[in-house]
Amino acid sequence: MGFFSTILGQIILAALETFAVLVPLLMIVAYATYGERRVMAAMQLRKGPNVVGPFGLWQPFADAIKMVMKETIVPTGANRVLFLIAPLLTFGLAMVAWAVVPTGNHLAVANINVGILYLFAISSLGVYGIIIAGWSSNSKYAFLGALRSAAQMVSYEVSIGFVMVSVLLCVGSLNLNDIVRAQNGLWFFIPLFPMFIVFFISGLAECNRVPFDLAEGESEIVAGFMVEYSSMTYAMFFLGEYANMTLMSAMTSILFLGGWMSPVPFLAFIPGPIWLILKICFVMFVFIWVRATFPRFRYDQLMRLGWKVFLPLSIGWMVLTACALEIFGWLPHG
Repeated sequence: MGFFSTILGQIILAALETFAVLVPLLMIVAYATYGERRVMAAMQLRKGPNVVGPFGLWQPFADAIKMVMKETIVPTGANRVLFLIAPLLTFGLAMVAWAVVPTGNHLAVANINVGILYLFAISSLGVYGIIIAGWSSNSKYAFLGALRSAAQMVSYEVSIGFVMVSVLLCVGSLNLNDIVRAQNGLWFFIPLFPMFIVFFISGLAECNRVPFDLAEGESEIVAGFMVEYSSMTYAMFFLGEYANMTLMSAMTSILFLGGWMSPVPFLAFIPGPIWLILKICFVMFVFIWVRATFPRFRYDQLMRLGWKVFLPLSIGWMVLTACALEIFGWLPHG
């Protein structure tokens, strides 16, 4: 009986930890849409959402109610099962990835020693949801958007992988907690600044964000792989995109901006999760800033940047980092 009570206690504890991460995450994702509309409105001299509630703060809930009340339409020629699985897969993977993200010192749902590999594996699986959506829709526009997205995500994942390896060489561990603690005194964005820029721009491409939103270019292929989706299926793709953007912002914060650590010692009394949320909000603000500023790339420019610029640069910096560590025994945190 004691064995089963122990197992039950562990299950309840894991469930509570999961809810403690997912509930704030879903709120951040919901209000990321509101924040983006407000920030872009300010940059374009518009008002943005300002009707539903004070300062338009209830707008995300109004959007959610509208999406829930609409009818889910499945095209006649579509593969019904795969058509409905695709948005669930995309949204589910975006949520599952947060299991290893530390919000404080040893404060994560699963503090595993290969956390960075887990994240890289989950992000690599994200392309399947888009491919399945494009194929199952039985639409040439959706299929073309899915093919574009697959090529784009695969291209920029390679650069992201080499950037991560450069960071891991400096840390000597695959554990995300160790990566954050290694930045005590010097955040990695200073010694690894070129890789910080490559990682951020590759994150834009990985999340299908402007100027790399070729997969859903409204002026060319309607809405890309989402063209046949409506109501909650569309909303799940939408939320999955913003959850991926939040995850990429969190990874940027953990790998280069010190994670939950305070930027100055006299503010160390502020809890680590607060610092991480502030850094995530800052990186997401830059994501939105880029959207309001830059026009969309052509597809050949997108692929050229990934394969002919970022890939050689990330490989070269990784080799340079390895040589510096071997010759000088230099570590950024040492």
